[in-house]
Amino acid sequence: MVLACHNLKKAFLEQVIVKNGSFHIEEHEKAALVGLNGAGKSTILKMIMREIPADDGEIILAKGKTIGYLAQHQALLSGNTIYQEVESAKADLIQMETQLRRLEEEMQKKSGEELEQLLHTYHKLSAAFERADGYAYKSEIVGVLKGLGFAETEFDKCVDNLSGGQKTRVALGKLLLTKPDILLLDEPTNHLDLNSIAWLETYLSNYPGAVLLVSHDRYFINRVVTKVIEIEFGEIMMFNGNYSEFAEKKKLIREAKLKEYLNQQQEIRHQEEVIRKLRSFNREKSIRRAESREKMLDKMDRIEKPLEHHAELKLHLEPTVISGNDVLRVEGLGKSFGTHTLFQNINFEIKRGEHVAVIGDNGTGKTTLLKILNEVIPADHGTFTLGSNVHIGYYDQEHHVLHMEKTIFEEISDDYPSLTNTEIRNTLAAFLFTGEDVFKRIGDLSGGERGRVSLAKLMLSEANFLILDEPTNHLDIASKEILEQALNNYTGTVLYVSHDRYFINQTATRILDLVNQSFVNYIGNYDYYLEKKEELTAAYTESAAQTDASSEETASESKLDWQAQKELQAKERKRQNDLKKLEEKIQKLEEASAKLDEELAKPEYAMNSKKLMDITNEKAEIDTKLWDLYEQWESLAE
Repeated sequence: MVLACHNLKKAFLEQVIVKNGSFHIEEHEKAALVGLNGAGKSTILKMIMREIPADDGEIILAKGKTIGYLAQHQALLSGNTIYQEVESAKADLIQMETQLRRLEEEMQKKSGEELEQLLHTYHKLSAAFERADGYAYKSEIVGVLKGLGFAETEFDKCVDNLSGGQKTRVALGKLLLTKPDILLLDEPTNHLDLNSIAWLETYLSNYPGAVLLVSHDRYFINRVVTKVIEIEFGEIMMFNGNYSEFAEKKKLIREAKLKEYLNQQQEIRHQEEVIRKLRSFNREKSIRRAESREKMLDKMDRIEKPLEHHAELKLHLEPTVISGNDVLRVEGLGKSFGTHTLFQNINFEIKRGEHVAVIGDNGTGKTTLLKILNEVIPADHGTFTLGSNVHIGYYDQEHHVLHMEKTIFEEISDDYPSLTNTEIRNTLAAFLFTGEDVFKRIGDLSGGERGRVSLAKLMLSEANFLILDEPTNHLDIASKEILEQALNNYTGTVLYVSHDRYFINQTATRILDLVNQSFVNYIGNYDYYLEKKEELTAAYTESAAQTDASSEETASESKLDWQAQKELQAKERKRQNDLKKLEEKIQKLEEASAKLDEELAKPEYAMNSKKLMDITNEKAEIDTKLWDLYEQWESLAE
C-alpha cells in the first residue's frame, strides 16, 4: 500500500465535504476519484498534499515513497522555455551527464594511478547513469512533449507567455518525467486533444507507479483505472473496476437499497394498519396484541431512505418546427489565418435527424467551422446553405452569445419577452439557479454556470438544428448524462464539436474527422471511428495518391509502412498474450509448490517417509516445469 486515508473529516463552515471517509491506494494501482461538482474531489487531493488541513483523520504515505501532484491551474513564471522547464525534471541525470563529460576531459590529461582512480569513478558513475536510463532521457523528454501535443517548433517558446491550458500541459509533462511513486492528477485531460488524451491513457496505463486521478472524462477513466473511489454526500465508497463497472454496481446498490427501504415502509404501514384495526376491536386481548405489535415495531431497525441529488438539470430539447430533409450543404469551404491554412475545399451535407460530431486535433479549425456556420466570422472561400425551415440554436464554448453586463434573469427575459416572471424563474430553477442567484451578473459567473445559462437559452429556443461547441465542458458526470439523454431524445439535427469521447459514443450517429485540412467521414459512433480509422485513413491516402501522380510513390510507401506496422503490432500482441499465459502458468505452479512446502512442514508427516517422498517427488516435478517456464518467459521477455 502506497497511500492510505483513514477517517477523514473536512467541512467549510456548514458545508460538509467528507464526514468519515477512508480509502487506500496500492502500489502500481490506477484509481479515479469521482463525484459531482462541489463534492470535494479537489479538496481531498489538496488534503493529501497538505495544502489544506483535514479537520480529523489520518493521511499516510508509505515510508520512502514519493508523491507528485498536478493541480487544475498552473502559474508557471520561470522564464524557461517549454523544453527547459520539462528538462528540469531530469536535473539529477543532467548533473550526472555533466560529471561524466568532466571526467572524460580529465582522463585525457592523467596517467598511472590517477587515471586508474578516475576510470573507477567514471565506470561507477556511468553504470549508475545507465541504470537510470540516462542515455534515453532526451528522447523521453521529446516523446512526452510531443505526446502532450507540443510541436518541436514550440519547444523554444517561453512558458511565461503560454496560455493557462498550455502551462498545465507543460506542468503535466514535467510531472510525468519526475516519475514519483504515486501521481495525483486533477483533471489531467483538460486542454488535451483526442490524440494527446489517447497518448496519456497509454502512458498512465503502463506507468510503473500508482495513479489517483480526478476526471469527468468517463472514456479516459474507463481505459486507465481499475478502481473507482466515489465521494457522495460526504461518504466515501470504493469500487473495483473501471467507470462502466462502477456505474453498473452503483445502480444495482442503489436499486437494492431503495427496494429494501420501500419493502420495510410497506411492512411498517401494514403493521400500523393491523395495530389500528386491533385497537378498534376494543377488546382486552386485541389491545394486548396491538401493544405487542407496537413493541415489535419500536424495536425494528429503521432503514434510512437512500439520499437523492435533487439539484439536477432538467433539460428537455424539442423543436417546434420540423425542418426539411436537407439541413446543411457545405461546398468548397476554406479558411486561413495569415499563412496558416485551417481547412480548404471542404464539402459535406447533413440530413434531418443526424447527430454529427466534429473531431480533430487542437488548432485544426473545428470551432472556426462552427463560427462560420453561425456567421460569427466569414469563410475565405466556398459556401454553405441551410435547408428549408432550418432554425439554428448555437451553444458557444466561449459564451460570446451571452451578455456579460446582464443578470441571468435579464439574459432570459430580454431574449424571451413573452415569458412571465414565474416561467423564467421555473426555467432557471431547472438549471439550478434559484432565489437571489438569478440576479447574478453573467460576467461574475464561473464557466460551468455560464454553460448552464447557455443550455437554458438553448432549451427555450426550440431550434431544430443545434450547433454546439464543447457542450460538456465544465459539466460534471451526472449533468453530462442528462445532456446525453436530452440529445438522444431530440428529434431535430445536431452538429457539435467535442473532445469527450464517452459523450460522442453516446450521442453521435456520424463523425467528421478534420485531418490534413480536410474531412474523413465515419458513419457511426466513436467506437466505430476507432475501429475504422486506420482502414479508412489508408484508403483515403491511397485515393489521394491516385489523383496526384507526383505523390504516388509516397502514398505507396505509406501503405507499406502501415502494413508493416500492422504486422509488427500483431506480433507484439501475440508476444504479450503468450507472456500473460506463461505468467498465469508460473503463478499456478508456484502456488502448488508453496502448498507442497506447507505439506512437508506438517508434523503428522514427520515419521511418514513414503508420504514425504511422494510430496518431494511431486515438488521436484513442479520445480522442473517451473524452470522450463522461467526460461521460456525470459526468452519472450527479451
